[in-house]
Amino acid sequence: MALTKDGQVFVWGENSHGQLGLRKDHPGSPSAQHVQSLSGVPLAQISAGGDHSFVLSLSGVVFGWGKNSAGQLGLGDTTDRHIPTVVNSLNGKKTVSISCGGEHTATLSKGGTVFTFGSGGSGQLGHKSFRDEHHPRVVAELWGSEVSQVTCGRHHTLVSVASSKLIYSFGCGTQGQLGNGEIINKSVPYPVDLSTECNDEYTIEKLIAGENHSFVLSFKEPGNESKPIPSRGILTLDDRMIGRWLSGSEPWKIIKKDINKVFSSASSLNGSFLKTSCDQHYQTSVDHCGLDFDLVKTSFAKISKNESLISEIVKVVQQTLLPSLNPNPVGEESLRVYLLLPELIRRLKKQQRTELTEALASKILQLDPDSLKVLEKYWSRLPDGWLKGLVKLFKKASAYLIGRIAADTMNLDIQTRLPKFVQILQMVYQVCCSANRSITKSDFIINEINDLLDVLQTINDDMLNNRVMLHLTGQIQALIDQQNFSDAVLKNLISLPCIFNLEAKCSYMKNRAWKGCFPLTLRRTALLEDSFSQLRMVPQQQLQEFCLSVFYTEDMKRTDVNKRDFFHNVFEELCAPESLMFMYNDNQTMSWFPAQLSVEKEKYFLFGILCALAFNNNSVVHLPFPLALFKKLLNVKPSLKDLIEFDSVLGKSLQYILNYSEEVEEMEMIYTIVWQGIEVELDPAEPGKKVTNSNREDFVDKYVDHILNKSVEEVFEEFKRGFFKACDRCILEMFEPEELRGVLVGNEEYDWDILKQNTTYEGSFYAEHPTIISFWEVFDELTSNEKKAFLLFLTGFEKVPILGMSAVKMRVRPLFIFTQDHLPEALTCHALLELPVYQNKETLKTKLIEAINHKRGFWEE
Repeated sequence: MALTKDGQVFVWGENSHGQLGLRKDHPGSPSAQHVQSLSGVPLAQISAGGDHSFVLSLSGVVFGWGKNSAGQLGLGDTTDRHIPTVVNSLNGKKTVSISCGGEHTATLSKGGTVFTFGSGGSGQLGHKSFRDEHHPRVVAELWGSEVSQVTCGRHHTLVSVASSKLIYSFGCGTQGQLGNGEIINKSVPYPVDLSTECNDEYTIEKLIAGENHSFVLSFKEPGNESKPIPSRGILTLDDRMIGRWLSGSEPWKIIKKDINKVFSSASSLNGSFLKTSCDQHYQTSVDHCGLDFDLVKTSFAKISKNESLISEIVKVVQQTLLPSLNPNPVGEESLRVYLLLPELIRRLKKQQRTELTEALASKILQLDPDSLKVLEKYWSRLPDGWLKGLVKLFKKASAYLIGRIAADTMNLDIQTRLPKFVQILQMVYQVCCSANRSITKSDFIINEINDLLDVLQTINDDMLNNRVMLHLTGQIQALIDQQNFSDAVLKNLISLPCIFNLEAKCSYMKNRAWKGCFPLTLRRTALLEDSFSQLRMVPQQQLQEFCLSVFYTEDMKRTDVNKRDFFHNVFEELCAPESLMFMYNDNQTMSWFPAQLSVEKEKYFLFGILCALAFNNNSVVHLPFPLALFKKLLNVKPSLKDLIEFDSVLGKSLQYILNYSEEVEEMEMIYTIVWQGIEVELDPAEPGKKVTNSNREDFVDKYVDHILNKSVEEVFEEFKRGFFKACDRCILEMFEPEELRGVLVGNEEYDWDILKQNTTYEGSFYAEHPTIISFWEVFDELTSNEKKAFLLFLTGFEKVPILGMSAVKMRVRPLFIFTQDHLPEALTCHALLELPVYQNKETLKTKLIEAINHKRGFWEE
């Protein structure tokens, strides 16, 4: 075995038991072969045994492979390994040295603890027995001796204790290799009889154990001062090296050589900036990366001030380091480079920053799932400044490319590059959400996406308005191809919604291109019956990708009867108590699914389709359900807060149990509850289980889970199946639960002043027109309920859209063919009010109130 200064391990020789660590079927090699699986691991030491091999990382992680017939790999079994495998039982033991014997292994921890494992047939493990050990075991006889060195021979082991200048040996001694004056095996450590010439003036430097012999190398030093131990392991970046670079005391040629060695090697970087205070780097695990973040920050800050240094580093990172990163790294230490590079890259100029960020994003996305999961865990534990810096890095690159796409939608190369940046942002966003970090959703939003949506909408409009001209000029196919590609890119981004603000999400919903229309032809007197019978037959593709058109048999002469009228009436009927489909809270303000069915189950499937169609067609509907419904659609677990929203008395009672400061046992509660007339055991394994202080959280969790999940599981799954038959899951998952409810249900922030401010006038009408002045005077005199009725009359919605009243762009124009008996009319899809020019304000008020009370005018152009 050989270890290079840049951290590469090379092996050669036989591979009968996988001792080369290459692959199972590798025949062996007479020339050096690179052990690629260890790429990126910052190694401190290597050791080759009889037919097994070990390496040790700078953070004390031990890897072994090869023959394991006696348990010499310390993995708890006797199965050979053909690739480097972490000895998990030594994690956290602060291992500083390893040594392989013929069929046994020894390790030394900081502080002097010795572990041995493998073959013990000659007593070489030192455990006062001749048994094999399959797990690392402390050599108890050496406990407290502060051992400073350990080395293994073929069947014997040597250790030295620096403080006492003693050497101990154990194992096979049949040829005198134990140095204790006897020719027998020893199963416990015995002192070596050193020559009298080796007095106090000499210091033991190194132990060497061969096949059947041993050596001790000592040296004489004036003043009995210990000789410095030569640096071992790989080359790493530290303050001293950076200081040399910045001082100008070394030739640029030497500095470039150092830069190339360190920044071309993931192993070297992964071994740099370790948090050595209190030995914290030895605690490296899936929870702790072992880096000293403050040291990294100050070091990179120094480097970034020197343009020559940073330019050379960028070149090496771009040309050598990034292409060499291993997508299947071994061990957590190999992932430190993915934390270090963003801190370096974010200090670069825009062009360099974008290029390196893109290359880094590609490498992150190529990581195997297990490594990616560990990296996400590291992200979740980054200091706030680092985490925000990571988000800003990928956000800036994303915003830059989005701006370029908006400026040149024909640039297909940029469109293919963008999703990888956004994908990293989405991953970090999900990490922040699950870890409850202080970073907010607004930190991820890229407002430039709104401009891109506007540009793409313009392209769609041009396609519709100029199709004939484009055909004549031969440009149609090129534009169609470009539009299809842009739509594909946008759909990809939609699956990564963290960059979208609510306005952008709603804009996408409103302006997405439909592939056609599918009609429902209904009787006003049988809305549900006709809707259900026809929706059963509509294919999934049409439900998801075609726009809904609604016709009433009573108005077939009209080209398209208002969808909003349809949704308003059908949901009013569905959610009414007479439908028997739902249960209601005590004040009848909110609905939930029943635990026992009163209607056929298929109705919930069809109800799900109708909800999805309302969502697809941007219709605000009457859907009086708690937030739990929208959470469940998005696979977010409902909470006690959601139960309180539905049933405040029950929910607050459960909250009281959680907050109760005395003994809960005094309440004499049990895990048996009654819900919707059904007795339920929340813990079937222990009927009648008592609620105590120690299990009250479990009791409340199970109570909430039963009401919002288990009791309605069958019905909700049917509803969900219908919903996703009609709705593309990716589009739904753009929204947070609160946003989804707002899109479907609207809000109750009735700001009538904004409605008036945003109103525009057409034809002969203008703001100071007498009829308009009268109209607003009448409107101001309406009651609160009458104003809401007017909103329904104008838009088809009882509530305000999620974006607020500013999203309602009312237009008012004269109704030219009219008499004084005509009522005002509304084209709801356009929020267009057609207002007759009445002779006086009183007539206008009478006719307007009559119109909104009779809900007339519900159709669209």
